Amino acid sequence: MATGMLTKMALGFIGQLKPDRVTGRAVAASVALPPPDTQGGLPLMQALAQRRSCRDFSPAALPQDVLSNVLWAAFGINRPEAHGRTPGRTAPSALDAQEIDVYVALGDGLCVYDAAAHSLSLVAALDARKVTGYQDFVDEAPLDLVYVADHAHFPSVSREQRLAFSAVCAGAIAQNVSLYCASAGLATVVRGWFDRDALSKALGLSEHEHIVISQTVGYPRMPS
Repeated sequence: MATGMLTKMALGFIGQLKPDRVTGRAVAASVALPPPDTQGGLPLMQALAQRRSCRDFSPAALPQDVLSNVLWAAFGINRPEAHGRTPGRTAPSALDAQEIDVYVALGDGLCVYDAAAHSLSLVAALDARKVTGYQDFVDEAPLDLVYVADHAHFPSVSREQRLAFSAVCAGAIAQNVSLYCASAGLATVVRGWFDRDALSKALGLSEHEHIVISQTVGYPRMPS
């Protein structure tokens, strides 16, 4: 059940906005995702024509194959030997730092995407969806993605440049997801309105990590 925007804001103001414990069985410690379907989808120009933001989501869970496609499109590996040292990804990053971690907030667990293994690793048995934004719909949509920059990947770059570089990379990742959703008939919206402290605590971030942006994904709610 949605917590409500004003309630969330009030809880955040007093430092009490927290994720919920998973009710029932949580996601396994490691979940291998099925291989992504890299051959399907709409032609690029058609996907661009259909790309839009949606804020009305069905609570229906995403099948594993759809979740697999979303995460691979976001920041998966598409060239195993791209640079002789690191695999190529579906989104660009400055200095090939690949500094963005994709956190996956599901109703049955908070995970992080492991691109190398194309799998999910459980972070905590928490339903952190409501903490990913103040909006009501984030509580019940099946998937909230959080893009986190790890500045340890930029040891000799100024803070200003790190922030700019990570914003560009996260933006490219979010657009990848948006185009996949447009192609697959899914709904999505990119969001920047959240309680940064509450979400950072839920994710267990260190001082050199920061949240860039979040994104909700699901099926569009059908008119009743």
